[in-house]
Amino acid sequence: MAIPNINGRAYDFASIQLQLLGQTIIGVTAISYGHKQGKTNNYGAGVNPVSRGYGKREPEASLTLEMKEVERIQAAVEQTQPGGSLLDIKPFPIVVSYVTPENALITHTLHECEFLENKRDMKTGDTSIEVELPLILSHIEGL
Repeated sequence: MAIPNINGRAYDFASIQLQLLGQTIIGVTAISYGHKQGKTNNYGAGVNPVSRGYGKREPEASLTLEMKEVERIQAAVEQTQPGGSLLDIKPFPIVVSYVTPENALITHTLHECEFLENKRDMKTGDTSIEVELPLILSHIEGL
């Protein structure tokens, strides 16, 4: 008798689709995004807070691609801007979609993204070169 799959399917990286610059990118090895908000307790009489102040929300993101994907993007930039760089690309959206274990489609859109760095890190023994690219963005829709 088979053991039942009690918890069903888990969220997994295999179910992610990522679109960047109008293309589905299959050479993505990691993506990290989110936002944080400053929050401060305000004090008055006594030792406990009497209210809480809320600051701005700050989105954060980074993208890790196989080097072949980065070089493909770089080549596309150079076709329109000879000598251009990843840093010259105009703001663009990144769309991350995945299917939940219940088969519902979830989509997060990172708006007004720009690359903050254009670097490569390699070391002996690498069988696949990955490039981590930090991003600046305006906001994240759907998160």
